[in-house]
Amino acid sequence: MVNDSMINLIGRTPAVRLRLEANSVAPVYAKLEMNNPFGMKDRVAKKAIYEAINAGILKPGGVIVESSSGTLAMGVTLVGTYLGYDVHIITDPRIDQLTLAKMKALGANVHIVKEMEEEGGWQRARLNYLHRFMESHPNAFWPRQYENPNNPLAYEDLANDLIIDIGRVDYLVAAVGSGGSLCGTAKALKKENPSLKVIAVDAVGSAIFQQKDQPHRLQGGLGNSLKPQNVDYSIIDSVHWLNDQEAFSWTLELARHEKIFAGNSSGSVYAVSRWLSTQVNKDNVIVGIFPDRGDRYFHSIYDEKYLRKHGIISNCLNMNPVEEKGIKDVCNWSYTHINRGEKVNEKVAVY
Repeated sequence: MVNDSMINLIGRTPAVRLRLEANSVAPVYAKLEMNNPFGMKDRVAKKAIYEAINAGILKPGGVIVESSSGTLAMGVTLVGTYLGYDVHIITDPRIDQLTLAKMKALGANVHIVKEMEEEGGWQRARLNYLHRFMESHPNAFWPRQYENPNNPLAYEDLANDLIIDIGRVDYLVAAVGSGGSLCGTAKALKKENPSLKVIAVDAVGSAIFQQKDQPHRLQGGLGNSLKPQNVDYSIIDSVHWLNDQEAFSWTLELARHEKIFAGNSSGSVYAVSRWLSTQVNKDNVIVGIFPDRGDRYFHSIYDEKYLRKHGIISNCLNMNPVEEKGIKDVCNWSYTHINRGEKVNEKVAVY
């Protein structure tokens, strides 16, 4: 297949049926969003930027600015610079050197904040910097990934991919960060199957589901120190939390057993999907969204010295998540079913 631009390579990523384990009953398909040019959020960048251009918000020769520590930064850089815009990325010291090198090579202006905020962690520090940037660049376009409705809308095409390639989906398993991929894909899939069950995968120490924020957690790409407006709690049936040890171990197992070299968001989704395949009947179809390649984690998840430094045991696989009766702070892989009357969406962050 020949495309006439890098932007047109975004989307139509492959899906693969996983090998799983002897106890698995239901099939699991991994949607390999990592096969976009730079990752899953290329879809969001493309949708948000083109919608802004069409609406006259983003004008020729304009400025684009976004807060990101990973894959959205790459998507915005790809699409924005390709179309000739001046792209500014606000990030923090957690950014890996490979992603930083890629952004600079593609032409982004990278701003790294120095210190996290006491409340809201690195996300709040980046957003505070971004607000100051907007004061001096009032006409800049900010995609606002956490609240822009074009974030979840960008994943309607992903849902259509699944319907074309797989057919009926009974369970959708996806990491939650900004809320876009999980909720956007789920809403579109529910049009075809209203009985779809939606499983959110989060990090221990993430504030999205009312846990106490632990801004020093090692996981990247999922979890949040704030509660994004694009997380639609009404569509989520259950949430799983994995700690750093579990997320990293399952990411390594994903590479070893399934031959998929990915980041910890994909590793956590794999763990939950694999466990779920042992809990449901054989007629159910499970899809996990795998958003990130492992390249940017070669100095962390895939580095034995890093694992030893942080006390991560690479082959310690927890296969028995604990069911909690409600949303609460947890330390190990735990899950709970969402009570539709539970007010998990209070104190939504203002950006």
